[in-house]
Amino acid sequence: MKRTSIELADGRELIYFDERDDAVRDQPDRRDLPPPSPASQLRYDPLTDEWVALAVHRQTRTFLPPADQCPLCPATPSWAGEIPAPAYDVAVFENRFPAFGQRIADEPTEITPYTPVRPGQGRCEVVCFTDDHHTSFAQLPPRRVRTVLDALADRTAALGELPGVEQVFCFENRGVEIGVTLHHPHGQVYGYPFLTPRTRSMLAAARRHAEATGGRNLHADVLAAERAAGDRVVAANEHWTAYVPAAARWPFEVHLAPHRVVPDLPALTDAERDAFGPLYLDLLGRFDRLFEVPMPYISAWYQAPVRLERELAYLHLQLFSIRRAADKLKYLAGSESAMGVFINDVAPERAADLLRAAGR
Repeated sequence: MKRTSIELADGRELIYFDERDDAVRDQPDRRDLPPPSPASQLRYDPLTDEWVALAVHRQTRTFLPPADQCPLCPATPSWAGEIPAPAYDVAVFENRFPAFGQRIADEPTEITPYTPVRPGQGRCEVVCFTDDHHTSFAQLPPRRVRTVLDALADRTAALGELPGVEQVFCFENRGVEIGVTLHHPHGQVYGYPFLTPRTRSMLAAARRHAEATGGRNLHADVLAAERAAGDRVVAANEHWTAYVPAAARWPFEVHLAPHRVVPDLPALTDAERDAFGPLYLDLLGRFDRLFEVPMPYISAWYQAPVRLERELAYLHLQLFSIRRAADKLKYLAGSESAMGVFINDVAPERAADLLRAAGR
């Protein structure tokens, strides 16, 4: 894989990840762009012990443009988006409308004595999986999945070295039902300046388990139990297992985990990276065949924090959809949105049966 970094017209970074060593990436960005947006403002919620990001500049971000004006498509004589090359394999660039950034503005230190304020220092990047606007991740060849995985590992390592970044999150949102603002196949990487609430909760559970079992890894034990039970396992190979968790929150939710305790994407071996693609593509295909319509989903990598309690974490991917039937979606209503208590309409064992039956 060849890695080439260039600077866009407004100073943001763009990185090409090419599958050919002879790729030439010398096309300049000729757009006239305003300066990049400053970092967001973080406000502390004392009632929940959580940080909330205010990124008001994101109100003006691009929203579902026509295909001939997609900012993620390669450049043409009549159109210039975020990627100046006429073709590319995988491209990663600093988000023009970031939730977190390194361009720090002067901020007050508090709103009230109970609500401290600090800059949303971090980084947000867009990961373009392909230059083909009309395809999807499920249609990529395994070699391209490997390139994407290598790019995500590269960005995980790079963002983890930035000042203020405590956690790196790689993810893909797919489908207007999920809330995507661009149809082009792409994902994102967030460098958070704090540990997210979900991560803190998972680390606390892992810590309690380790203390109660003499240091055993909670996720490793859960994975072993699911593999032994077998009734929620959807698919597996030598290095990875995909299973529906016994306490799934979403109608169709699958966790994809390596068989070895691994903290993050950079720690995966070549064999593990090669084995991931075919299994993940198989899983995405099953999702799309469930109801014979493109499945909206969120695909989220859970990685160890940059600095704290890395030994408690276990790299895994959580893939889930809000579609619960061919003509029904799972909405986050009162119990989920207000209280954080999920009520699932599909039994995990039934979901696993349906996903296994959706194999080719």
